[in-house]
Amino acid sequence: MSDHAPKEIKAEYFDYKNVGSQFMVVAVVALIGLGLTFGLGYFSPTQFAFSWLFAFTFFFTICAGGVFWQLVHYATDAEWSVVVRRQLENMACLMPVLLVLFLPLILVKDELWKWMAMHHGQDSILDEKHAYLNPTFFWIRCVCYFAFFITAAYFFHRNSVAQDRDGLAKHTVYARRFTFAGLPFFAVFLTFAAIDWLMGLDFHWVSTMWGVYIFAGTALSSMCVLVLIITALRSAGYLKDVITLEHYHFMGKWMLAFTVFWAYIGFDQYMLIWYANIPEETIYFLRRNTETWCYLNWILVIGHFFIPFVFLLQQPLKARPRLLCIVAVWILLLHMLDLYIVVLPVIHRTGVSVQVLDILSLVAIGFTLAAVYLKRLGNTSLFPIRDPRLTKSLNIKN
Repeated sequence: MSDHAPKEIKAEYFDYKNVGSQFMVVAVVALIGLGLTFGLGYFSPTQFAFSWLFAFTFFFTICAGGVFWQLVHYATDAEWSVVVRRQLENMACLMPVLLVLFLPLILVKDELWKWMAMHHGQDSILDEKHAYLNPTFFWIRCVCYFAFFITAAYFFHRNSVAQDRDGLAKHTVYARRFTFAGLPFFAVFLTFAAIDWLMGLDFHWVSTMWGVYIFAGTALSSMCVLVLIITALRSAGYLKDVITLEHYHFMGKWMLAFTVFWAYIGFDQYMLIWYANIPEETIYFLRRNTETWCYLNWILVIGHFFIPFVFLLQQPLKARPRLLCIVAVWILLLHMLDLYIVVLPVIHRTGVSVQVLDILSLVAIGFTLAAVYLKRLGNTSLFPIRDPRLTKSLNIKN
């Protein structure tokens, strides 16, 4: 850890006066979205279950990515990410809200995870997996997932804010110690959350690479959201002397790295399952490569890898915030499509059938999280003001 003392720099706080009306709009849209989603879901519980899981998983991966990038920051003692870390903390601190938004899935558990309503002897494969796939153990695991992510998010945030007050380097030391203890838990809990909530939709299907595949999308999507948040704050007049084009270059390089990593894991998973040709494994791709789902798969392959890869290879683009934001939005839309293809074919097996609840669920969860994010944004400085590596972060060069 660097012991270089940072120069004194004035903290910046988000002023709600400039966004009071916008915040109210976001909050009202969130309430309307929640009301309409639950109202329509009452009459169509099966569609609600899958639409809500799709939207919930999309936003969960983004917030879990906020925890991941903080772990990377402290594990590597990174300097460039000091000035953007506070927004990662704010992103991760949405986990308690996601816990509340997860509760509706409990009411429709039998619609989502068919194995929960099955009894011993109905399915031989389920009987073999009973030690893992049983309701009691499933809910215990869910509690563990949220317990870890919420604990990690609030530890990092509170530790960082405490350092803002006293400037002691011991807070960075504590964070690094927590990081090395927490990294294995992050890997295990994200992997098994992906297995339980997504792979569990078809308990006959197996992929040993599934956790890594979801992780790749998690890391990439959260970095894209970070780019958008930082740019929005700079457009509003904040962080002008804090975030430079060098920081955008770093974020752009991470977007490129995980674009390639996502494609690598996705191809490996597909290739190995295709080569082995085991029915328990191939069913996933057979279902998604038929009818109109096949077209979405081609869009996913081209749009999630080839297009952003070509753009992000260009060094000048990574130093141009507006263009980088366009690529970030594009990747987020394709990440959304990725999870849509994971979840919805389970009930729409004859082809793509976009429902109103798919869109309403995204609006309801997305605007709820946005409202909470904005409400918390002004509680602390927009960046850590007394981190020991702040000076180096401000003057970082690629």
